[in-house]
Amino acid sequence: MMMHHDIDYGTPASEQAETVALTIDGQRVQVPKGTSLMRAAVDAGIQVPKLCATDMLEPFGSCRLCLVEIEGRRGYPASCTTPAEAGMVVRTQTPKLQDLRKGVMELYISDHPLDCLTCSANGNCELQTQAGVVGLREVRYGVGGAEVDGVCGVHHTDAKKDESNPYFSYDPAKCIVCNRCVRACEEVQGTFALTISGRGFDSRVSPGQDQSFMDSDCVSCGACVQACPTATLEEKTVIELGQPENSVITTCAYCGVGCAFKAEMKGNAVVRMVPWKDGKANEGHSCIKGRFAWGYATHPDRITRPMIRA
Repeated sequence: MMMHHDIDYGTPASEQAETVALTIDGQRVQVPKGTSLMRAAVDAGIQVPKLCATDMLEPFGSCRLCLVEIEGRRGYPASCTTPAEAGMVVRTQTPKLQDLRKGVMELYISDHPLDCLTCSANGNCELQTQAGVVGLREVRYGVGGAEVDGVCGVHHTDAKKDESNPYFSYDPAKCIVCNRCVRACEEVQGTFALTISGRGFDSRVSPGQDQSFMDSDCVSCGACVQACPTATLEEKTVIELGQPENSVITTCAYCGVGCAFKAEMKGNAVVRMVPWKDGKANEGHSCIKGRFAWGYATHPDRITRPMIRA
C-alpha cells in the first residue's frame, strides 16, 4: 500500500471557457482566463513556493513566498493573486526571487520553535518543506524576531497550548498567521468560529475573545486542521501515533451522502481520516462524524457478519 498524495494547485480552478496563452520559465502554457499564475505554473509542472495558498481556498496573498517576475512589469507580484494574461512572460526562479523568498522564510523561522525532530508534523509540514525549497540554511535573527521596550528576544515559542477539543490540539507557538484555518472555517464550513486577534507581532489565531475551542462556535469539522500548513492545528491521533505511512480511499459509513475519505494508516491501524478532494459528494470536506468519529471501525462491539434471524 502507498500514500495517496493530492496535487495542490494553490488556487481554485477558473470556470471560464476562454483561454489565454503565456510563457512560464520558458514553457508555453494555455489556461482558462482568470487562472492564477500559481495554478498555471503547476499546470506546467512548476511548483512555486507557498504557505498561505491552497486550492481549497480563495487566494489571499499574505505569505509573500510565491513572488514572481513578469517581463515588462515592476515589482514582484504574488503569483496566487495575479491572474494569467495573454502574452505574459513569467519567471518563477531567479537569483532575486531566491533572495526575497529566503529573507521571508527567515522571518517566519525566527519566531518558530526549532523542534522539528520531535514535532508531530515532522515529515508532513509545509513550513519545513518550503524552508528547504527556498534553501534556508541559517537564520540571522536568532530566536525572537521583535524588540519590545528595548528588550530583544520577544517571541511566541512558549505560548500555551489549547487542548480543550477532544479531537485536535491548538499550539499557538507554531502559528505563522497564514489565515488558512480562519479562511477554511469561513469559506469551506461557513461557521466563522475563528478570527485573528491582536495586531502586528501580537497577531494570532483565536477561537474567540478569551475562549478555548470548546467554548467557541467551533463544530469540530476539522476544516481548519486540514488547512493548517504546520503543527499548529493537529489531530491528537497523529500526535499520539505519529505520521501515517499508507492510505486507502474509502467511503464514510455514517449516512447516505457518500462522502469519500482517505483513511491514512500505519499498517492496519487508522491514524486519521482525511476528506478526499476528488470525492464527488463532499469535495474535500466533511462533518465531525466522518472526520473524527471513526473509532467504530475497530470497536469490539462492531457487527462484522450479517445478522440473520432464525
